[in-house]
This record gives sequence, structure tokens and C-alpha cells, in this order.
Amino acid sequence: MTDKSLTTHPRPPRAGRRTDDRNTRTGWLVPAALIALSVVPLVMGAVRLTELAGGADVTPENARFFDAPLPVVLHILSVGVYSILGAFQFASRFRGRRPGWHRVAGRVLVPSGIVAALSGLWMTLFYARPAGDGDLLAGFRLVFGSAMVLAICLGLAAIRRRDFARHRAWMARGYAIGLGAGTQALVHLPWMAIFGAPDELSRALLMGSGWAINLVVAEWIIRGRRVSS
Repeated sequence: MTDKSLTTHPRPPRAGRRTDDRNTRTGWLVPAALIALSVVPLVMGAVRLTELAGGADVTPENARFFDAPLPVVLHILSVGVYSILGAFQFASRFRGRRPGWHRVAGRVLVPSGIVAALSGLWMTLFYARPAGDGDLLAGFRLVFGSAMVLAICLGLAAIRRRDFARHRAWMARGYAIGLGAGTQALVHLPWMAIFGAPDELSRALLMGSGWAINLVVAEWIIRGRRVSS
């Protein structure tokens, strides 16, 4: 006879553990998507830095960067930090396990975002415009760049008042604007596949739509949080 007390049976996995694993994987989808959206601008920025550091041939397309390299270098580096580090602020479970992460990262993100926006504004105002960039696109860049600075400053002011909801909302809006270049690359692809290279007006509208799409998505998420709370 077999002693049933000595018989071992595999313990079924706990439902709670499976749920936690699934929630963890789901919780990383948003930051992973945000980092993926940043890949094209980051690669283009790395190529630009390589050109400047390696002494590439000066052409009409890149002469403005060689004439005044500091603004574009600051812009590329600050955007890289802002986009990658900022993505992890949307990993709620990661932040929950590391309570000090959000505050420490925020002290890096705020100056990085402001430098990214201000350097972008400087380049819009003082760099020679490349072919295909007109007044409308310059206006979009000035409006959205200024809005990014304002959103970050309002988010900083809100957290000083301990207004966490407004802080999250304004910082999400600022991040959405900062990530505009990734969405702009996405909206350009189908246009170029169907119609070819955009003209001045089409380029301005495509660029503007990238910022607008990001802000619409950010606002939808913000309002969803308000309803759920």
C-alpha cells in the first residue's frame, strides 16, 4: 500500500501570482512603446552628433550646425535623456517598488525638458531655415516649444503645492510635446509612401499633426484618470 501522506503532488500555480506577472508585463507596455517611439529621433540625433564630432563634410543642409554646434548638441542630448528617462515615469509598478525613483528622476527630467525646449526654440529663431521649412512650421515650433516649457513649469509649480493630480497632468502634456518628433516620423511614412516628399505646406501640417496627436492622447489619458478616480 502507498502511504498517501508521502505522496507529493505538484502545487498548482497561484492565480494571484499569474495575475501579478501579467500586470507586470502590461505595466511595461507603455514605457516600452514610448521608448520605441523615441528610436527614430534618437538615431537621427546620434547620426548628427557623429557628423559634428567626426568632421563630416559641410553641406548646405548641415552648415548651420557646424556654424553653431552648441544648441543642437544640447538639444540632442537633453531630448535623449528626457524621452528615455521620462518613459519610466509611466511604469507605475516600477515606481511603486522604488518610491524614491520618481522624485530623483524628476530632478533630472525637469531641467532636461526645459533645455530641450529652449534649445529647440533657439534653433527655430536663429538657425538658417533648411529647404522645405516655412513660416507655418516655424510658428508651430515656437508655439509647441513654448507650450512645453510652460507645461513643465506648471507641473513643477503644482508639485510644490502638493497638487499631485495637476502635476501628473502638466508633466504628461510636456512629455507628449517632447516626444513629438517620434510621432512626426510615423505620420510622414504613409504620406511619403503614397504622395512622395511633402511640399512646404504639407510638411508643416504633418509636423503639426505629430504634436497634436500626442497631446490628444495625453489629454485622453489625463481625463481617463480623473474619471476613474
